[in-house]
Amino acid sequence: MITRRDVMRLGAAVAVLPFVNVLASAKTPDGVVVMAKAIDDITTGFDPAEVFDFSNNEVCGNIYQSLCTVDPADSTKIIGDLAERWEVSADGTEYTFYLQKDAKFPSGNPVVAEDVAYSLRRAVKMGLGQSQYIAQFGFTADNVDQRIRTDGPDRVVLTLAQLWSSTLVLACLSTNAGGVVEKAAVEANTAGSDFGNKWLRTNSAGSGPYQLKEWEAADRVILTANPNARVHPSVSRFIVRHVAESPTQLLLVKKRDVDVARNLGADELRSINSDADISKATASVFTQFYIAMNGSTDQLKSQKITQAIKWAIDYESIANNITPGLWDNWQSFLPKGSAGAVTDNPFRRDLDRAKALMKEAGLEGGFEVTLDHYATWPAPNIAQVLQANLAEIGITVRLLAGELGQVSTKMRSRQHQLALAYWGADYVDPNMNSQAFCLNVDDSDGSATKYPAWRCHYSDEEMNKSVSAAVRELDLEKRLGIYRAIQTRFFETAPFAFLLQQRDVAAMAKGVSGYDIGPLVNVNRYAGITKS
Repeated sequence: MITRRDVMRLGAAVAVLPFVNVLASAKTPDGVVVMAKAIDDITTGFDPAEVFDFSNNEVCGNIYQSLCTVDPADSTKIIGDLAERWEVSADGTEYTFYLQKDAKFPSGNPVVAEDVAYSLRRAVKMGLGQSQYIAQFGFTADNVDQRIRTDGPDRVVLTLAQLWSSTLVLACLSTNAGGVVEKAAVEANTAGSDFGNKWLRTNSAGSGPYQLKEWEAADRVILTANPNARVHPSVSRFIVRHVAESPTQLLLVKKRDVDVARNLGADELRSINSDADISKATASVFTQFYIAMNGSTDQLKSQKITQAIKWAIDYESIANNITPGLWDNWQSFLPKGSAGAVTDNPFRRDLDRAKALMKEAGLEGGFEVTLDHYATWPAPNIAQVLQANLAEIGITVRLLAGELGQVSTKMRSRQHQLALAYWGADYVDPNMNSQAFCLNVDDSDGSATKYPAWRCHYSDEEMNKSVSAAVRELDLEKRLGIYRAIQTRFFETAPFAFLLQQRDVAAMAKGVSGYDIGPLVNVNRYAGITKS
């Protein structure tokens, strides 16, 4: 049952709407879509140069446009968003973008080259959120004004410090760090040297389908249509209500108190499989569960032991019995839908093989190890299966549950032994995950790059060379060949066991359709949602 507090929250969220008393009808108002979702991860607001959490990244993807974006029909491709087309110099260091002519901000002003250049320079100078993905191409606070310039009102030129693969550059520009703000609006609301950051946390200045109307932390986000958007949304208001529990989300969508539920669990999904009044939108997204094995643990220094662990796991049982319909068995660090991803899962539960590897390592008598994992579903359930699987080859696993931040902090300081964690890509290019899990050129405590490979003391000279070569390769087929070879070596040598890839699901009430789920949260699209 909906509590009085729930009704008050909904009333507060839609108080600006001219519709009848919420108590008189459970159905959400016409012209409004209400989505139930856990949004208490939003801590910094909605400045596109700062956002780093799942929920505000998703919202910003519907407020801001970038020069380019992920092709909704093919996640291995990048297409124009604000850019109509682009040219890359023969040496791969200069990019010229030609802008579309019909993009406008809510103010009515057109998006011009100076807005784009200002936004990219701003992200680099601020150095927040995902701006590293723009800055990595040699842009600094000192040189960015010269290296990102305009050439007339509809042309932007980026000069990189050295050659980078064009597919990588374009993928990074498609992130929210590349989100374009209206320069005049931001400068009018700048306080000191904050580049308008404080104002943009609770306001918006983008050319996307929606604009930010209101945000109440851990309660609601209200978006209203950008009247000048090139892609005009089907509904004029989009409201995201914070609802943490999946059973409550399901109840609300069944009663039509919300139109969309975003965080249903496996039990809730099973319960609506035959419900004609609820439909589902679903897609594989670039979020994965994996086991990290720390090479500072004596037993885990042995490649035979890390391989034995991989062969002991019942991958299919985990996917089919714990996370059916939500997480699929996927064992490459490049998720399904990535360019160059190996599609065959090489590992299966093979106890004889795992035990033989334990014997070859001289540890047939087994050993004890701890496994850190998140305290929230499905991690505890997966951890229990892993504990049982590894016990069958003599490895005694002690489970240590913790909050997400606790587990992450322990991994980042290299204090874990085994850890069950998830990883979400920020852009679609294969370099994103390759550098994270395969690149570690400096394993010292003072390393400048402390990716998961560093956290587990995984440093492989061949892998380092391959990952570094791939980002400089302009020939796409050659580049993808490098990534396929990297994955093969990863399966053989890396102290990681990838288990699952997420299947994102949106449950929609009868008459609601058009929710477009992308591989990354910033390309989940609200504008096409309709309701009758």
